[in-house]
Amino acid sequence: MSQNTLHTHPISDATLAGMEHHADPLADQTIADILGDWPAGDVAVDAPQWARIDTVNRLFGEWTDNKSLVGWTAQGDGVDAAMSKALNHYVQTAQVLPSWADAKKIERAEKLFMEHGALSCILLFCASLPECYVIPDLSSVLHTSGQLEQNAEYRIRSTAAMIFPVMMHGGLSQRGAGVAQVLKVRLIHATIRNLILHGSPQSAVKQLVAGGSGHVPPQALPTGGGRQAMFKTLYARGWNLKGDGLPCNQEELAYTLLTFGYVFLRSLRRLGIGLRPAEEEAYLHAWNVVGHILGIDRALMVDTMDQGQALMARMQARGRAEPVQPDPRPALGRALMQTMEKSLPWSIVKPFPELMTRYLCGRDTANDLGLTQPVPWPSALLFWGVLLLARALDTLLRMVLPRFSLVRTLTRILGYHFMSRVLMSQTRPLQLPTELLNQVDEVVHSWSDDPHAPDWINRIEDRLTTHGSWSPGLARTAQTARSAEAQQPA
Repeated sequence: MSQNTLHTHPISDATLAGMEHHADPLADQTIADILGDWPAGDVAVDAPQWARIDTVNRLFGEWTDNKSLVGWTAQGDGVDAAMSKALNHYVQTAQVLPSWADAKKIERAEKLFMEHGALSCILLFCASLPECYVIPDLSSVLHTSGQLEQNAEYRIRSTAAMIFPVMMHGGLSQRGAGVAQVLKVRLIHATIRNLILHGSPQSAVKQLVAGGSGHVPPQALPTGGGRQAMFKTLYARGWNLKGDGLPCNQEELAYTLLTFGYVFLRSLRRLGIGLRPAEEEAYLHAWNVVGHILGIDRALMVDTMDQGQALMARMQARGRAEPVQPDPRPALGRALMQTMEKSLPWSIVKPFPELMTRYLCGRDTANDLGLTQPVPWPSALLFWGVLLLARALDTLLRMVLPRFSLVRTLTRILGYHFMSRVLMSQTRPLQLPTELLNQVDEVVHSWSDDPHAPDWINRIEDRLTTHGSWSPGLARTAQTARSAEAQQPA
């Protein structure tokens, strides 16, 4: 079967199980070549690996867009021959789109994401991220990498910093920046694996096959500040390779990909504003291309909603069969809900993110994340009353106005308040290059009015969001902050 044809047979149980011990050979070898062998025993605060990680993070700043990857070479302070060779090979190899990528489908997917505007964001954070937390082993790594129940915004903003560049017009082409952002994420995944396993996943798996225990014992490790603290926490956490597979393994990466593609589309269906099958397949295709750039095996990708439903059910069943103790998922789920609640200006609607998550993800996921506590009855009554009434009116009015949707308006309102306080904060702009922030500004500005809604709906929306443009001028704010930072004494 050629790679650009639809899958006709699901991946076998044996192959799926084997993906637990398979990661990303290209990215993992790149990091292994850069970091070299870790010293035996406890690693001192001045181990050379920490400086090499800092150098790679600095070089990431040169990957401003997809064009910047063409002919890029690693050079500068801290870059030795091994690092230069490894990074150059990685960038030259990983930036190439797969032969089966369909530019027309990708363009259609970009338009669909942008047409739904703020709704796209609220679905990602009330459905995609909650579902992402369901797999216990994956949640365990997310929990360790920065104690995310205390820093939920970090995960949210990091996700947005990848999704916006990918889904904006031309994000995967030479005129975009999506490929550059994805390649950073891919190498970060490989760094996490190397830190947790104290070396390359390939070496760890070989030792396991040769009869090793596959157990990486926890360590006490001096911690520093900022990003280094997260890296050192990952190094010290310990890992059971035999029982848990590789951290950030192929199955977990493919599951995360499903949350961005399949779960997003499933959520639109549940809100009564689902897309046509050809549009859904175009959207899944675009995310499959992203998955290829992220290093995910093509056999773990889905081309239709039915395939997505079946594969996600199997992965969730496998993940739930062996729960992690202590269970990190409720803390992560609660932190995500609290972050969204804080962004809403009215007390009565603060429980709406949790209620929306329960509605979009279902009872099993709500139980996994501990989202089972009763909410104040006035909030529940308002949420369900408005949602059911809006769904009924949408069904009736679409007989005359096919694009009309009160549900879309309601979710746009929630999405605006969430974006303006979390994603579009002028005091904490997304960590993106200035030119890319300018493009995000333009996109958010284009979301200020719903072109598919009547004028009276947009006027009501203005009263509940803001009059005029939704764009906060992120690029100008970021540039001012960076200039002020540069003027600070060393």
